[in-house]
Amino acid sequence: MLRTKKALFQGALLIAGIVMLCVGVMRGEADTVLSKAIRLCLECVGIG
Repeated sequence: MLRTKKALFQGALLIAGIVMLCVGVMRGEADTVLSKAIRLCLECVGIG
């Protein structure tokens, strides 16, 4: 019984994560995250 509840909970979390990822991509947040990551890397190297 405990194993089935755990599996259902894990499945629900997986589906929720996929939905949130898709919503973020549709809102254009992936571009924002990528541009911030590039800026951060350039600052660490000392170029930016």
